[in-house]
Amino acid sequence: LTIDGIVFVVDPGFAKQKVYNPRVRVESLLVSPISRASAQQRAGRAGRTRAGRCFRLYTEKAFKNDLIAQTYPEVLRSNLGSVVLQLKKLGIDDLVHFDFMDPPAPETLMRALEQLNYLGALDDDGNLTPVGTVMSDFPLEPQLAKLLVASPQFRCSNEMLSIVAMLSVPQVFVRPREAQNAADEAKRRFAHVDGDHLTMLNAFNAFKGNNEDPGWCYENFLSHRALKSADSVRNQLARLMHRHSLPLVSNAISAPDFYVQIRRCLVAGLFMQVAHLTPQGQYLTARDLQLVALHPSSVLEQRPEWILYNDFVLTSRNFVRTCTAVTPSWLLELAPHYFDLREWPECQAKRVLAAVNRVRREGESDTPVLQIGALFDELGEQSRTAAALRPVHQGLIMPIAFWLKAKTRVL
Repeated sequence: LTIDGIVFVVDPGFAKQKVYNPRVRVESLLVSPISRASAQQRAGRAGRTRAGRCFRLYTEKAFKNDLIAQTYPEVLRSNLGSVVLQLKKLGIDDLVHFDFMDPPAPETLMRALEQLNYLGALDDDGNLTPVGTVMSDFPLEPQLAKLLVASPQFRCSNEMLSIVAMLSVPQVFVRPREAQNAADEAKRRFAHVDGDHLTMLNAFNAFKGNNEDPGWCYENFLSHRALKSADSVRNQLARLMHRHSLPLVSNAISAPDFYVQIRRCLVAGLFMQVAHLTPQGQYLTARDLQLVALHPSSVLEQRPEWILYNDFVLTSRNFVRTCTAVTPSWLLELAPHYFDLREWPECQAKRVLAAVNRVRREGESDTPVLQIGALFDELGEQSRTAAALRPVHQGLIMPIAFWLKAKTRVL
């Protein structure tokens, strides 16, 4: 990037990098030392159009001895779900022996295959399904593509287009340091009691309802540029849905299940990103058992028992961002293959879901979650605490045929 008139550059020696941990399926934004190649690139930004100078906030010894020569390629530190889906679309089946310039870790590939299998993009033999073929045409992460493909059956295609578009652009809610309270108050005007995804939908609809007025955006602490970008992305995604004959339908906004169906659709794509509230008052991610907290930017104030989230942010603490309240019975109904409790580590979430499943089988799926939680009174506080502190389950959980095929290739 070259900007005219830049003469001085200050290089602190650090950069924020996305790093994906396949064991717990978490993509974190970490502050990491840069490489020597990046340092040279930063120095080159000074004096492109006239003489300039770069000030490095580290010693020459640190430059020579502590910084690596080249930045690690992104393919080695990213979730490969989209990459694997595109390779499968191109007819490349033997991913382990594919000639990557920088081969990723086998476990990262296995996690990507597992994720796509749970989303229905690959069958148990690792072959692309009709749903996967449609998903591969969307320039989105597989989970977001699944939201759009599944949305017609919940009659919320138009709403899901808006939500996915908003998730694909930079943050639309502006919070300047000098007006934080006013910005928070403005955001509360769009807030939905069930979470951040529906809050984004409210903001986008209000933006369109006010004729995309930049002045209105400024008054309501919204980024006009980000909203215009979301509108453009939405139009592109709508054309792709039309190409694949996916109908753009909506329930009547006055319908009692209008927002319920949107939340159910969110579960259909984001069911692997779920957390539940423990008796100790902390959120624990389902299956991976990571302690997390709601991000301060979330509009959820009542701390629902079950949430799904869009981002896992690792800073001073583990935060989950862009969250929506869900019902455990939806998880069992819409993703029974993932919530096969026989394969789960022993934990509070497993016991709650087992109780929900038992209630569903008895035809009482509308039983409130709080009533279901009462079924565990006999467990005692000590057993609940032990379950919540159990180590993370590291095993790969796959259908047998799918796992054997992939494992044979690794060997």
